[in-house]
Amino acid sequence: MEIRNFNETLSRELRDPEVAAAYLEESLDASTSEFLIALRKYVQANGGMAACAKKAGVTREALYRMLSETGNPEFESLRAILHACGLKVSFTIDRDLTPAA
Repeated sequence: MEIRNFNETLSRELRDPEVAAAYLEESLDASTSEFLIALRKYVQANGGMAACAKKAGVTREALYRMLSETGNPEFESLRAILHACGLKVSFTIDRDLTPAA
């Protein structure tokens, strides 16, 4: 029951673009597999896998494979998925890793 409530709450929260962006960013910082799982949860909360697959120009089955823990989507496929979800990649400087000038 607690997991179901968590999943329902997460799904509801992921409909908020600000919450979703923070969730996806945190998951990407954790690992690629965490990001793919988080993106799958985002897709499911925002229209579902079939609708996203259609917009991205991939099959539903391919989308499930790409967004699995072991998924390894090509960058263009990932870009298409993100675009279909109304998301885009952006870059920031990691000051902890940037050498001092």
